[in-house]
Amino acid sequence: MQDVTRLPASAGSDRIGIVHLGLGAFHRAHQAVYLERYRRRTGDTGWGVSSANLRANVALVDALHEAGHRYHVAEYADSEHVTVREIGVIEETLFTGKEQVDGRDGQGSWGRDRETLLARLASPETRIVTLTVTEKGYFLSPASGELLVDDPLIAADIADPESPCTAPGLLVEGLARRRAAGLAPFTVLSCDNMPDNGKRTRNAVIQLAERRNAALATWIEQEVAFPCSMVDRIVPAMTEADVARLAELGIEDANAVVGEAFSQWVVEDDFPLGRPDWEVDGVEMVADVAPFETMKLRMLNGSHSLLAYLGALDGIETVFEAVSRNDLVALLRRYMLEEAAPTLAMPEDTDLAAYAEQLLERFANDSLRHRLQQIAMDGSQKLPQRWLHGAQACLAAGGKVPCTALGVAAWIRYTAGDDLAGRSHPVDDPLASHLAGLHARHGDDVDALVRAFLAVDDVFPRALAAEPRFAEAVATAYTTLTRQGLAGALAALARA
Repeated sequence: MQDVTRLPASAGSDRIGIVHLGLGAFHRAHQAVYLERYRRRTGDTGWGVSSANLRANVALVDALHEAGHRYHVAEYADSEHVTVREIGVIEETLFTGKEQVDGRDGQGSWGRDRETLLARLASPETRIVTLTVTEKGYFLSPASGELLVDDPLIAADIADPESPCTAPGLLVEGLARRRAAGLAPFTVLSCDNMPDNGKRTRNAVIQLAERRNAALATWIEQEVAFPCSMVDRIVPAMTEADVARLAELGIEDANAVVGEAFSQWVVEDDFPLGRPDWEVDGVEMVADVAPFETMKLRMLNGSHSLLAYLGALDGIETVFEAVSRNDLVALLRRYMLEEAAPTLAMPEDTDLAAYAEQLLERFANDSLRHRLQQIAMDGSQKLPQRWLHGAQACLAAGGKVPCTALGVAAWIRYTAGDDLAGRSHPVDDPLASHLAGLHARHGDDVDALVRAFLAVDDVFPRALAAEPRFAEAVATAYTTLTRQGLAGALAALARA
C-alpha cells in the first residue's frame, strides 16, 4: 500500500514579483515548489510567478490558464512513498512562440503574448527573472561562449530588437524598457544546467545588447546582477503510466508532473532588488556556486549522459533499467571516482565517494521512468560541460579518461540515428544535420569519422581535440562498441 502525503496549494494572488522564461516540467517541479513552500510558510503573496513558454506547446499554457494555474507535483521517494503537492504560486502563463496552424505548434506567426510578457519585464513589481530554456536557449557556442549571431532567431532579434523571440532578446528588450523608464534592473537568475550559468547568461545578453546600443550594453554590464545557481532534481517527461498512477491516487490533472523526492537548489546570493527568504525552505544561499555546479554537472549529468548514449544503443529505455545492470553501475562508479572527482575543487567537508553512491541510489529509484532518449537530447550542447572540460583537466593532470572516451564514442554512434541492432531513433540536436553529414561522408572509416567529429569546434575544445591520446581512445572505444556491442565494450573497459 502506498504511503501518500497530500499538500494543498497556498492562497493565490495577482501580485507577480518573478517572471520565468521556460514553462516546462522542470520549472514546475523545482523552482515553483520552493516558492510554494515559501508562500505556505509566510503567507507572502508578493512573489507570484508569470511563466512564459517561448517555443512550442501553447496547449500547456492554455491548459494551465483554464485550470486557474494550479497543478500537482508527485514526488516519489520510491514506488511506495509519494508526496503530492498542489502548486498555486504561478499566477499567469504566457506564450511567445509561434502559434498553431492546422493543430500543429510552431507553424504560425510569432508572439501571441509577447507584449504582455515585455510589459511584465518592465513592471516595477518584477524583481527577479528566472530561466529554464535549456543550454541551446542561450544561443552561445558551447565551446567558445560566443553568441551565435548567424542563428536565424538571433539574427531576427538583431534586426528587430523590439519584437524579440529568444530569451536573450526578451531580456535585452525588457531591460531597455526599464532603463528608458528610469527603473532599476531586475536580477536575472539562470536555472539551467550550465557551468557558470549566470556568467553565460550575462555574456549572451551583453553580446546581443552590443548589437543594439553600446550605452545599453554598458548599463547592463554595470548594473544588472546575474547570479549563478545549481539545480538538481530528476524530473522525467510524463508518460501514460504516470497519468494512470496519479489517477489511482485520485488526481485527474493533465498538467501534473512527477519527479523524485530529492531536490537541491544552490544560489549565489546577489539580488539587489530583494528576494524571498527561501533558504528557510531549503534553498542554499552561498557566495560561490561554482564547485557545486561543476560537481553536479560532471558527476550526475555526466553519468546520465553515459547511460543515455550507451543504453540507447543497446535498446535500454530508462535510467532504472540501465542501473539494473551491474556492468553499467560499475562504469558509472569508475567514471565518477576516477575521471570526474579528481577534477573537482570542493570544500574540505565534501565526500565525493558518498555523493557518488547517493547518485547511484537516486538512479535506482524504481518509481521514476526517466527515458534515456530525453536525456540524450541536445548532446552537442551538453557534452562540453558534462564530459569534455573534465576530460581535458584529467588528461592535463596525467590521468586517463577511458570512460569518457567510451561515452564520446557512443554519442558519435548515437548521432547516426539508429542503435546497434539497426533500430532507428530520433536525433534531437541543433547540429543533427551536420553530424548526420559526417556519418554519410566518412561511413565505416572509424579514424576519419572520429577526427571529423573532434574537429567540430562548436563542441570539442581544440586542445582536447588535438590530444592524440584522446582521439585514439575514442576511436578504439568506437571500434569495440560497434563490433562487440555494449556488453563487449564494457567488459573490455573493465579489463583495461
